[in-house]
Amino acid sequence: MGCDGGTIPKRHELVKGPKKVEKVDKDAELVAQWNYCTLSQEILRRPIVACELGRLYNKDAVIEFLLDKSAEKALGKATSHIRSMKSVTELKLSDNPAWEGDRGNTKGDKHDDLQRARFICPVVGLEMNGRHRFCFLRGCGCVFSERALKEIRAEVCHTCGAAFQEDDVIVLNGTKEDVEMLRKRMEERRLRAKQEKKTKKPKAAESVSKADALEDLPGPSKIKNGKPEDAGPEAREKRGAPAPWSTASSGVASGKAGKPPGGPQKRSIADSEESETYKSLFTTHSSAKRSKEESAHWVTHTSYCF
Repeated sequence: MGCDGGTIPKRHELVKGPKKVEKVDKDAELVAQWNYCTLSQEILRRPIVACELGRLYNKDAVIEFLLDKSAEKALGKATSHIRSMKSVTELKLSDNPAWEGDRGNTKGDKHDDLQRARFICPVVGLEMNGRHRFCFLRGCGCVFSERALKEIRAEVCHTCGAAFQEDDVIVLNGTKEDVEMLRKRMEERRLRAKQEKKTKKPKAAESVSKADALEDLPGPSKIKNGKPEDAGPEAREKRGAPAPWSTASSGVASGKAGKPPGGPQKRSIADSEESETYKSLFTTHSSAKRSKEESAHWVTHTSYCF
């Protein structure tokens, strides 16, 4: 079986040992994490969003996944925690002025520097290529390096000035320990939101019941004089009918006791100081009034039938 012609086989050719574990190239892994969408495996393009675990996505890919959650598009753990668009935050990224992209490689004979990144930290100026740790704020979506957070300690965002807490800081493409910590924070945040919803529901029911109880109570007009029996139908019958207009007007004219009518007094157009042309527009003017001969007939109700 072979070995003719004086060939001498070596040990590794005859003895088969265990297979070596293939190691993933770190540079290729960094390029895949920081330049490609975790969901669609396409190149990241704006608008770019990030989940609560620090993974980067194209916003279009997330919307398509939420509309069609089929087994083909779902990638297991990569998308199991994304329930709605509230689970992701749109990132505010700062462009790198030194990045040319495909503009400088029109002929295809130029070396692509994989360490050159599209975005940088707006505070320190570090490139977002995976060599340095970057994070974003869950409230406003601003992205900057972790070094900027440590060197410039503040409770306000360095770029937009929005207030934030330690729980709002999410590391982008962190290690396994970072992902586990972020997952715990995410679960605690969701439990807290559920408890707040449960407490709001009984409060809303109590407010509705109080409103119904207030409607059942007699109003202020019914118990104004401290006599609730005045509000019944019998009391209304006992009250006399309102005085006719003739008696009320005679009482006012004679100067007897009586309260003046409330509200603003009506002003006649005839007593105003406007011109006669303006007064003729109203029916109270003398030109608009008709004589008895010109008035409408009682059968036809037409002013032109006499």
